[in-house]
Amino acid sequence: MKYKHTFILFIVFLLSFSPFMVVAESFPHLLPTPQKISYGSHWVTVADVSISSKKHKEQLASWIGDIGLNVKRKSKTKLRLNYVDRIQGTTVNQNEAYKLTVADGKINIEAVSEQGAYWAVQTLRQLLIAAADGFMLRECEVVDWPAFRVRGFMHDVGRGFLPFEELKKQIALLSQFKINVFHWHLTEDIGWRLQSKVYPELTDSSNFERLPGKYYTIEQAKELVKFCQEHQVLLIPEIDMPGHSAAFTRALGHDMQSPEGMQLLRPLIDEIGDIFADVPYLHIGTDEVRFSNPDFVPVMVAYIRAHGKKVISWNPGWNYKTGEIDMIQMWSSGGKLHPGIPAIDSRLHYINHYDTFADLVGLYHSSIAKAKQGSPDIAGSIVALWNDRHVDSVEEILATNSFYPSMLTLAESAWKGGREQYFYDRSLQIGAEGSADFTSFKNFEDRLLHYKHSTFKDEPFPYIRQTNVKWHITDAFPNGGDLASVFPPEEELKLQYEYEGNTYKTHQAIGAGIYLRHVWGTLIPAFYSDPKPNHTAYAYTWVYSPLKQEAGLQVRFQNYSRSEKDLPPPQGKWDYKESQIWLNDIALSPPVWDNDHAEKTNEIALRNENWEGQKPQLVTLQKGWNKILLKLPVGQFTTKEVRLVKWMFNAVLVTPDGNKALDNIVYSPKRDYRP
Repeated sequence: MKYKHTFILFIVFLLSFSPFMVVAESFPHLLPTPQKISYGSHWVTVADVSISSKKHKEQLASWIGDIGLNVKRKSKTKLRLNYVDRIQGTTVNQNEAYKLTVADGKINIEAVSEQGAYWAVQTLRQLLIAAADGFMLRECEVVDWPAFRVRGFMHDVGRGFLPFEELKKQIALLSQFKINVFHWHLTEDIGWRLQSKVYPELTDSSNFERLPGKYYTIEQAKELVKFCQEHQVLLIPEIDMPGHSAAFTRALGHDMQSPEGMQLLRPLIDEIGDIFADVPYLHIGTDEVRFSNPDFVPVMVAYIRAHGKKVISWNPGWNYKTGEIDMIQMWSSGGKLHPGIPAIDSRLHYINHYDTFADLVGLYHSSIAKAKQGSPDIAGSIVALWNDRHVDSVEEILATNSFYPSMLTLAESAWKGGREQYFYDRSLQIGAEGSADFTSFKNFEDRLLHYKHSTFKDEPFPYIRQTNVKWHITDAFPNGGDLASVFPPEEELKLQYEYEGNTYKTHQAIGAGIYLRHVWGTLIPAFYSDPKPNHTAYAYTWVYSPLKQEAGLQVRFQNYSRSEKDLPPPQGKWDYKESQIWLNDIALSPPVWDNDHAEKTNEIALRNENWEGQKPQLVTLQKGWNKILLKLPVGQFTTKEVRLVKWMFNAVLVTPDGNKALDNIVYSPKRDYRP
């Protein structure tokens, strides 16, 4: 028996140095999840490939080189691409479907179109696992297609200019995850960001209200069209008309809806049509405007269509009938589907309103337009980033709006589909540990964090693991408008409280971001099913640390807006609601706020109001149990300081540099963890 144990230990020792053991522990992190995938039992080493498809060799070689494989005339790994009429087993969006097979030293791709072939190569990229002699690749068969044909992102560069090379980088990165639309919102009241040789005054520095002189040249616009095509991304330019067009009026002296304005628009549309000659759509906005000229929209739609373009318009906006517009993009809760008109759902996809954690859970679980998969009337979704509030740098725009985590979440849910409920129908909670919702989201979170630390390691990516963060949250105590009122949880943590003849229970919650009442009110279900103003809640947990250690704490109680005018917190306070946090019964002080303005304005940039703009709070965890208590008062849901009062909190322990969750601790509100 003694020798048997020694032999087993010897085998384990050998396996610990085996590349196959490394591969088994590094299972491919596929995002988005393919519709169908089956794995074989064998792994193969891939250092290079030879392409046996002569017809598509040049294109395929370029793609393969981009994912890190060398192409050689002679290689033991053969790669073949074959275009077919149909991929068996697919249900919708056949043009983007593909079949990828890895077996017997061969990699075979079947696709209906070049776009489907490109997606197959992106899946191959994710299947490759780095090894000492190149890559390891597990035998598999993938049959895949997108549930929705539009999976995109929008940048409002009218208000918040993003450099040309930054846009290219984002398109290239996100196309790896099968994001296939870039919606380029080029014009706004604040500024016209596309060069015009017909009317050069549009981009004269004097006609900008923010970031003067920053615009894209005609050559850059044409180059971006080509760059998108190379990455299988559809570029949709938006020239807002007749709303959000103050920049046009300032530069040319006429309102768009006036006869003079309409006459000026025609040569401008001619020029835009030439710039975007290889683009099938032009987006014309039409939202948030009083229509003084009933002929404006029909005339302009007809004029643009005469250039061979299809036209997209926001809804709510102009009231179209079937045949009068080619696609609508729904925004706000007022956006409605119109039978016979394809729709893009962007209603609750404005990430400038999002919390880094809870809203991402909602985006992951939510259906698109209440459908499990696309149809002729439901095209898909675009995540929109509006820059009403000025932000100083690209990095801050991407970090404070959690751009990349949100985009990977849409990539997953819009490709895979199958979601049962819409935002309106379910809360933003992760779900009870062990539930189907919890298990599904945790699996996604693992893959999301894998790409945070690989593909996006050099990009702003504020998401931190949260499926292990557990809380007890009390029923809310009435505070009568006195936000400083003290209630029993400040004296002792219990599962239930008796206070002034009433019973107040505690309830479990999981996550680093919890909405007690959502930013959009009761439109989105939150932790409290019927939240009332002038109440105080408490959230608490215990954290077990195996040693005394320094940690970071990311915490906030109001997600300060990137889309609304509001004021910074008062110095010495966490927010306007008298929120507080204690660690081991010691109150933690808020940062010194960089901003101290007393007049609400969009032009003073956010600084450190949100935790993405701060270094984490440095705290010391004692060995053993550590108590965290949060006080969460709220007064009225609309105030003079902050228009969108967010009854919420974010709290998570992180490494001192803030890059990762602290992973050697355990959150246990009942202290039922046994080390």
